[in-house]
Amino acid sequence: MPTYKYPRPSVTVDIVVFGYDGGAQLKLLLIKRGSEPYKGSWALPGGFVDMDETLETAALRELEEETGVKDLYVEQLYTYGAPDRDPRGRVISVAYFSLVNLQDHPAVAASDATKAEWFPTNELPDLAFDHADIIAAATKRLAAKVRYQPIGFELLPEEFTLGQLQHLYETVLNVEAFNKRNFRTRILRTGILEEVGRQKNVAHRPAVLYRFNETAYKKLAEERDGAVLRRALDFEI
Repeated sequence: MPTYKYPRPSVTVDIVVFGYDGGAQLKLLLIKRGSEPYKGSWALPGGFVDMDETLETAALRELEEETGVKDLYVEQLYTYGAPDRDPRGRVISVAYFSLVNLQDHPAVAASDATKAEWFPTNELPDLAFDHADIIAAATKRLAAKVRYQPIGFELLPEEFTLGQLQHLYETVLNVEAFNKRNFRTRILRTGILEEVGRQKNVAHRPAVLYRFNETAYKKLAEERDGAVLRRALDFEI
């Protein structure tokens, strides 16, 4: 048996899942812990990494086990390793974040969570561990991401109006309103949207429906300098 000179800390994963349902606030998925430490406190979904799994696999497994939410694209956020961040001992956590259409992902508590709920991001309860810091970092990353990447892929229904898309950007960036004409001109100029028809069975004049053309977006991202997308998608400049 090999002998290790240095102690080995435990490794966990925590997952920040932002959800959007078309309202004026993004929401965040939290679980109420069913075991110590912090039993009864709200926290991010997450848990310990098994010896035979990757970090991302662990994140997706814990998310499904604790909330029932699955089949998400997750992106690594940051690693948290303050020596006193977990009362159980030396625990390093790798945080991930994800964006989802909230209506497609209802939360159901399971495993060691007694509850799983979506909270408006401006009405979060007190949180266990250093999860408030993790959420703050994820929120900052999301606000930066929206300026160079079309986030509607994950947060909007497959078909949407330009009004819905604009409202999403205003919500994420926490601004009252963009200039409607400027927003539409700039987003359509990118070529990453395709028209698919008009709304049906609505009381008002039917608006044009669009969907994201992921192939066109990837081609644009590969063939052009990143500043092109930034100038098109950063609606505050």
